[in-house]
Amino acid sequence: MYKKIARLILYGDLDENCILAKLADIFRRFEQGYNDGNEPPRAQLVREIYTQVKRLLELATNYGFDGNLWQNYLTFLLITNENPFSITCEKVGANQGSVNSFAKNDFRVFRELFHYDFSPVEEALGIDCFSQLTHYKAIVKKELMYNHNVSEKVQALSKKLDGVKDEDEFFETVTGFYKDFGVGMLGLNKAFRLSSRPDGTVQLHPINNMDKVMLQDLIGYEAQKKKLIENTEAFVQGRRANNALLFGDSGTGKSTSIKAIVNAYYDQGLRMIEIYKHQFKDLSAVIAQIKNRNYKFIIYMDDLSFEEFEIEYKFLKAVIEGGVETRPDNILIYATSNRRHLIKETWNDRSDMESANGLHRSDTMEEKLSLVNRFGCQICYSKPTHKEYFEIVAGLAEKHGIRMDEEELFAKANQWELSHGGISGRTAQQFINYCAGHQSDQAGE
Repeated sequence: MYKKIARLILYGDLDENCILAKLADIFRRFEQGYNDGNEPPRAQLVREIYTQVKRLLELATNYGFDGNLWQNYLTFLLITNENPFSITCEKVGANQGSVNSFAKNDFRVFRELFHYDFSPVEEALGIDCFSQLTHYKAIVKKELMYNHNVSEKVQALSKKLDGVKDEDEFFETVTGFYKDFGVGMLGLNKAFRLSSRPDGTVQLHPINNMDKVMLQDLIGYEAQKKKLIENTEAFVQGRRANNALLFGDSGTGKSTSIKAIVNAYYDQGLRMIEIYKHQFKDLSAVIAQIKNRNYKFIIYMDDLSFEEFEIEYKFLKAVIEGGVETRPDNILIYATSNRRHLIKETWNDRSDMESANGLHRSDTMEEKLSLVNRFGCQICYSKPTHKEYFEIVAGLAEKHGIRMDEEELFAKANQWELSHGGISGRTAQQFINYCAGHQSDQAGE
């Protein structure tokens, strides 16, 4: 195995602590020991092999892999390895060039690894773990327990690669995947969170189990959804689009709309990065990391608002508009807020009012309003009327199979909102959750 890995060129920068590199080193010591006539300590080798097998099982559990875990793992390596070749294929697909010969060399190696014969090691050490891994039957678990989006892509590609006849077909299959879905975590995942490393750099972490809500699941607010769709479609299709601010009453579906938009346009290359106020200072570093990738990114800020003493909004203003560096075309900012003007306004802000030529101006107010004015797409989500509230309740009841007379349903919904924060889509959903749970309890009696 180590001799095969040594032939890798484009994909040869393996992390020395990855499972493949560790197994290759174990097998190297195993082979060299027998070739030198010095039988290596069996117990130590077995222990080290089992350590890597455990790591492979942990990876399989995290991503819901099944069947041939060894091939799933190698496929996972291929589609998460960001190198100049894979990133170029992500952008423009496979083209004619000398680099293709290097890529085919590596794919020849991976094809050999796909069908690696573990039996000599198993027989010599009296183990059968690799035979188990290549015919693995996973325990069935709920999709929310693992990253289903990554799992289905890895397993589908793994099965294709298992059946290819040579490195040319392997090349076509892998580069086709890069072009269709991208490479690395950005290609496989819809949404990401941000963290800062000790050295001051930033790192993106995939959100494994993003809510699968779609726009049709949000009942009502058709005009608002239409405006958001139009802006997002223009962005995804490479046309001019605006940063979007969704503002209004709480529980009206602002955050749900943005999640649904990402779900709807993921297949067209849309990705989302969730960021919080204390991370605004890292915005420039995030943008530098993603500006040259072949995706469209929504930088998502939920429940955005600032108190008088908070100055993080100045970082945001500079990134949106006004900084020296132009914001890349593949990045937009979508924010939700319960405040129309984002920054808390007080009567004291009006105390510096000036008057000139009949015009009145407050420097403090202008400073605060200058942030919201940088959002060219502003969409208001207001609290529903009683009629709209009942329509939402009726729609959710039908979706969740609530069996209740309409008059009784509306009466209980009205009673529920009086004691649970008033009329809103969130209140309607909470009421339906209660009804569904109560209905299940009755069915079990």
